[in-house]
Amino acid sequence: MAKDKIDTIENKIDAKVRDLKGHVKDAAGGLTGDIGLQADGKLDQFTAHMQEDFADLYEEGEGAVEKAVTFVRDKPLLSLGIVAVVGILLGWLFFPRRRHS
Repeated sequence: MAKDKIDTIENKIDAKVRDLKGHVKDAAGGLTGDIGLQADGKLDQFTAHMQEDFADLYEEGEGAVEKAVTFVRDKPLLSLGIVAVVGILLGWLFFPRRRHS
């Protein structure tokens, strides 16, 4: 899990660098009148924001998985019961019994 944490931090740093680079390109394109450079800068900024949001979502998902694993370790029989009930409900939902006439 430590490697995942390092990868997430690296992604966030890379996103900040890309965002800064995008701001520089956007400003340079605005000053020189180069619409392509300005658009490229805005695209870099957008990509950086999406990369950072994805890293945040990954961290949140990782936290949820850790909570679920802890719950299963602490209460294995309750977890098994929950999974059984959910399985039965999904079975009834997706595979209803056919009535013979």
